[in-house]
Amino acid sequence: MEENYKIWMVRAGSGGYLVDEFLAWGFVAIGWNDLGQVPNNISYDNLKQLYIKTYPEDSVGRINQNTSQVWRFAKEIKVGDKVVTYDSTSRNYYLGEITSDYDFDTTLTFHHIHRVNWMPEPTGRDVLSTGSKNTLGSVLTTFEIGSDVWKDLISSNPENASEEEIVLEEKQNLEEEPEKLEELKEDVQYKSQEFIKDIIANLSWQDTEKLVAGILRGIGYKTRMTPSTSDFGSDIIVSPDELGMEEPRIKVEVKKRTREKIGTSDIRGFIGGMRDYNKGIFVSTSGFSKDARHEAERANVAITLIDLDWLVELLLNNYENLDIETKALVPLKRIYWPV
Repeated sequence: MEENYKIWMVRAGSGGYLVDEFLAWGFVAIGWNDLGQVPNNISYDNLKQLYIKTYPEDSVGRINQNTSQVWRFAKEIKVGDKVVTYDSTSRNYYLGEITSDYDFDTTLTFHHIHRVNWMPEPTGRDVLSTGSKNTLGSVLTTFEIGSDVWKDLISSNPENASEEEIVLEEKQNLEEEPEKLEELKEDVQYKSQEFIKDIIANLSWQDTEKLVAGILRGIGYKTRMTPSTSDFGSDIIVSPDELGMEEPRIKVEVKKRTREKIGTSDIRGFIGGMRDYNKGIFVSTSGFSKDARHEAERANVAITLIDLDWLVELLLNNYENLDIETKALVPLKRIYWPV
């Protein structure tokens, strides 16, 4: 039979600094104290308006995310649901069961609360599967957990497993972890590249051209923008020297489209305007047709076609060398991954 409870992660503040208070007094809680008690009959839209009134400086994305978390905590968590909280210092997950409806208690550090009956022993993070660790690693304050993760937490808890079984499970997970981490890394890399492509796709055509010029400068070239009457945009003139006298003298065309790929007529028009240049780069955010690629390959001058995937690759490979103005177009933060 399908279980009639949900499982929730409720974080005990940043780094789990409130975990001792959670355990000692038997509750879970979230912040946003200035909202006051969430009324029983409030709608989601009215809660959102209350949040905006209380925290007017927050961004639209933050408003939507935080309103959803407060709503989830106050309206969706029910008596009988299971709950997990994490202490990052000890690397332990504490498991419990919700025993009260939502309440508001101003005597506690976080005022929005549910009472909890905690299990006596925590489950160590090291004995969990890589998949469970990944799911539980979400930075959200409150989110729902799947039953598979809960079963992993329960089966690995000292109440249900001997010390020998826990040691054996930890050893097995350590052996499997490198392969699982590699899969997760590939997934994170793919998703991050897609998000970067989203940012570039939403740039204006002027900023897209500035981005391309900035990447070329990061590679080591000098760039100059020249007006173009054909598409009301600009060509980018690229050369090793600032005056454009040294070879290679490269003409760069940037086309920003949403769906239509670059065709042969675009490539022919580009080649026709290259009388003063010995190399060409054509950048298209919508890609190139097969015929367009063939046209570029058989041109009597060297033509390089750069689609959005390659543009992102060039951006990432040269990001540290970009100037401040170019980085501001696609702001990125370096993260570190275990090897």
